[in-house]
Amino acid sequence: MNIAIMGYGVVGSGVAEVLKKNHASIVKKSTQDELELVRILDLRDFPGDENEKLFTKDFNDILNDDSIGIVVETMGGVNPAYDFVLACLKAGKSVVTSNKELVAAKGCELLRVAEEMNVNFMFEASVGGGIPIIRPIINCLAANEIDEIAGILNGTTNFILTKMINEGMTFEAALKIAQELGYAERDPSADVEGKDACRKICILASLCFGNHVYPDEVYTEGITEIALADVEYAKAWGGVIKLLGRATRYGDGKISAMVSPAFIRCSSQLAGVDDVFNAILVRGDAIGDVVFYGRGAGKLPTASAVVADVVDCARHSASRKVFGWEDSIADYVVNYKDIKHPFFVRASFTDEAAAKQSIADAFGEVEYLTYEGAAANELGFVTAPVAQSEFDEKIAKAALTVGSVIRVTDY
Repeated sequence: MNIAIMGYGVVGSGVAEVLKKNHASIVKKSTQDELELVRILDLRDFPGDENEKLFTKDFNDILNDDSIGIVVETMGGVNPAYDFVLACLKAGKSVVTSNKELVAAKGCELLRVAEEMNVNFMFEASVGGGIPIIRPIINCLAANEIDEIAGILNGTTNFILTKMINEGMTFEAALKIAQELGYAERDPSADVEGKDACRKICILASLCFGNHVYPDEVYTEGITEIALADVEYAKAWGGVIKLLGRATRYGDGKISAMVSPAFIRCSSQLAGVDDVFNAILVRGDAIGDVVFYGRGAGKLPTASAVVADVVDCARHSASRKVFGWEDSIADYVVNYKDIKHPFFVRASFTDEAAAKQSIADAFGEVEYLTYEGAAANELGFVTAPVAQSEFDEKIAKAALTVGSVIRVTDY
């Protein structure tokens, strides 16, 4: 069976490297007589590359080659990846992708086309990079009703927060180091504003709960406003701040989905996940909490997950693996303002007694936090669980100047 790669960037070149390096064992595991990389699509030139003879700039060289049974898409973005993937599926070729943006936006449609054509559309690498998560949810946790899923889904933001927590760096200083080390792009907005984590929680929620969740349905908040004072208050509370993507299913069949910074206790399995590592917690009714941990990005870890999907496609070349989800339905994702959580608030005041009285009037009993070096005119406190809409009304009436608001979780 022949293979093509579309996109020869970090991940695409990693796929080619893994296919060559572990060729014999990959072929054996695939149950095919041979797996050969025969085409690589990229608009750039790669003079001197060991795969130089395989390059093409014309997508039709892949689409019209009937010997190519599996296409790996590592281009990124929705366009032209969507058109290319759709055409490959309709031509009877299985497709493997690491493209989280594509799966989050078009996954339901592409899975439906794959089913119609009796081919496979697989995307293990789109969520956790090298961390196995799609396949375990489909197979290993199939006996469970999954009620919640939450995770540290972006290595760049986790690296930044780790520097802030462990070394007292500001957000700006930690971001600069992340960029110097290649963990963050020159334009880091997709990471630090939570967009990358949003796409990943959309895929996980769709898979776990059965209907497509689109990124514009998910409230998304990044880490750009997190200050060192917030990190210190979290320590005083007994926890750390992490950027979490999370989704919950309720008894009426509706779900919530959100990406935001959150306080989590130091006792949590997610609290000790540092640097560029990711972790995904799945909460099932039979098994309880299970955590999948590892490198969520990087050339070879992501390529490992892509090639595993290639092997799976090769094993199922005469059939398709049955998994996926239905399209979205009206009012499926509840308004984030209706979701209840405790909130941490950092705020300044001009009159401490008046400020505390207004807090008591608004929220009743709260947990006050402090740390050595806290500003004299500043308060940090955690509320009881309250809906976002109600919280917004109450905090607006308090005699405070709010510096930050961060959700508190039980993960």
